[in-house]
Amino acid sequence: MNFRSDNESPAAPEILAALAAANAGSAAAYGADDASRRLDAVFGELFEAELAVYPVATGTAANALSLAALAPPWGAVYCHPESHANVDECGAPEFFSGGAKLVSVPGEHGRIDPDRLAAMLAATGLHGEHEAMPAALSLTQATEAGAAYAPDETAALAEIAHARGMGVHMDGARLANALARLGCAPADATWRAGVDLLSFGATKNGALAAEAVVDFRPGARDERTRMEMLRRRKRGGHLWSKMRYLSAQLEAYVADGLWLCLAARANAGAARLAAGLEALPGVALLHPVEANEVFVRAAPAVAAALSEAGFAFHPWPGADEAFRLVVPWCVEDAEIDRFAAVAAAAARAR
Repeated sequence: MNFRSDNESPAAPEILAALAAANAGSAAAYGADDASRRLDAVFGELFEAELAVYPVATGTAANALSLAALAPPWGAVYCHPESHANVDECGAPEFFSGGAKLVSVPGEHGRIDPDRLAAMLAATGLHGEHEAMPAALSLTQATEAGAAYAPDETAALAEIAHARGMGVHMDGARLANALARLGCAPADATWRAGVDLLSFGATKNGALAAEAVVDFRPGARDERTRMEMLRRRKRGGHLWSKMRYLSAQLEAYVADGLWLCLAARANAGAARLAAGLEALPGVALLHPVEANEVFVRAAPAVAAALSEAGFAFHPWPGADEAFRLVVPWCVEDAEIDRFAAVAAAAARAR
């Protein structure tokens, strides 16, 4: 009955089982345990690349640490105005980077418009040392509007950024949902499309609390680069002493495709929910449903009836009579069908 956020959903049984297994006996601290040491290889196989993985506890930390690694204090980070980096991180990217400037680049359905990005970058440099230097591009996958960047869309934006010497970051809090929709290899949606650093999310999709920074940059495992990232994480307060509990979640999350199975289940629920709503009188979808989020505009009477029936959802700020529905991995079809039935009765009674 809860469609407020996938952050409010329970952990998947497979994740809890992995935590129970990791809880047996003692293990080396601060990432020296076996599970943490395996992550580079596990994620390297998953993404078909040589990379480095840094577990953290929150998406805010993953985003802020990634952007700080790409942007100096005098740098500018280009991101969508609705992105978490710009709206929901309480200034963490600016704080962790020592003052980097966030620059909003608009686009439909949460996707950055490549022409707008190119035009904005072309207009920089006129003031020399007086202006922030373009340093990083941050993309959200899936977007805050529930849309997915196709690999060629990501590649086009990354090409624009790389041509200016900028790094490319991807906020992948719902990466699994995007990949379940796109049906492509994880590599195709990330480093092959030009992504340098990835915030890899698991918490929204079945983990208890587990995120990671994934470094795809050439030389990511070089001692100098690794020690810089390790110290950034430590200084940011995200070097867990009992790192095994984060790493065990991440390892179980990607094992045997669990992450994509959970995401596909959530996406299918969102598609079912959208199909039940879009044909109703006075109800309109605000964005294409490409992941596990459904944005709807409906009369207040419809929202009131749903609330009275016990459904929880999130009124969307800045949009009249609009609300967001996030379908978690554990949703039951019966819940979705009942939601649609209550909405239909209220819409037709208007």
